[in-house]
Amino acid sequence: MISVDALTGSEGIFVKDFSKAGQLAATDGAAPRSDRSRAPVFVLGCPRSGTTLLYHMLLSAGGFAIYRTESSVFNVLRPCFGDLAHAENRRRLMDAWTQSKLFERSGLDMQDIRTKVMSDCRSAGDFLRIVMEEISRRQNVARWADCTPEHLLYIPEIKKAFPSALVIHIIRDGRDVALSLEKQRWIRPLLPGSESPLLAAGFFWEWIVRHGRAYGRDIAPDYLEIRFEELVRSPRETLRTVSTFIEHDLDYDRIQERAIGSVKNPNTSFEASPRGADFAPVERWKAIFPGDNLAKFEELVGGTLRDLGYALSCEAGLRPNSLAALRSIHHLRFDSSLWLKKHTPLARLFMKPDLSWL
Repeated sequence: MISVDALTGSEGIFVKDFSKAGQLAATDGAAPRSDRSRAPVFVLGCPRSGTTLLYHMLLSAGGFAIYRTESSVFNVLRPCFGDLAHAENRRRLMDAWTQSKLFERSGLDMQDIRTKVMSDCRSAGDFLRIVMEEISRRQNVARWADCTPEHLLYIPEIKKAFPSALVIHIIRDGRDVALSLEKQRWIRPLLPGSESPLLAAGFFWEWIVRHGRAYGRDIAPDYLEIRFEELVRSPRETLRTVSTFIEHDLDYDRIQERAIGSVKNPNTSFEASPRGADFAPVERWKAIFPGDNLAKFEELVGGTLRDLGYALSCEAGLRPNSLAALRSIHHLRFDSSLWLKKHTPLARLFMKPDLSWL
């Protein structure tokens, strides 16, 4: 288990010094292709941070297999069905998976993929590889990407299964993320009624982002951080950085013309006109974050916000707070849940194996 103190580094990780042999200009289609240009890409981040938007931008650029859902392989399928080296676990997985939207959106033939998985799969990584390579083959493209936000917590497992994998960690202002998570009611307070759901969501944002950055340091230069705000405000420049990192042509005009999924219709938790003036996903917190909660929120997670380059509404947010113990308890809660999910079968008690809830 990774301690909270081990994750408090303040240095930014913006991988820009890629090997010269691997660099590919976004508009230079004639450049020689390297192994990096064929590597799987994982678009990860705290839920509600813009992972879907960036993923759909990759799909809209062309050259990637179109699979418009989260694979949920490492965070759900592996905990639900256990070690896939056992044929019975593979059988149970395929019984459930082929009846879910995960299969429906793959466009694969049920019997063909079942036969391949039962024959060749021995791990969660094998399953993801088999499925995505089969989707790629059927769509006649050479590359695939995965966009399961919680896979940010499984970067070591991803790199073990896919040594060439490239990880893009998209980070968004924790105040905006907390507002969105609270709307979705995904993170429950420890003390309902006496603890703000926004605080619980903020603790989760801080915890998962720190884990992702710590794992990212271990796999540089195959890790890139980008900010959601920069992707929205300066998409051409941000996509050029991503394009160089993954060695893939991400032409912004073509992306806008094709506009798959959330590129055309933003995936938002808030009521607004997706294409209208009311849609403003950046710094939404300034207008709608409850004032009595904002100061407390910044007191508790302000250090992480500042380390990531986000200005606080009030520098008093950095003073010690009597609720600091609550923050540590939440971090311990999340650490313990992750450890139990990765290393014990207890997760099966809380996840429906029919996958209907995904």
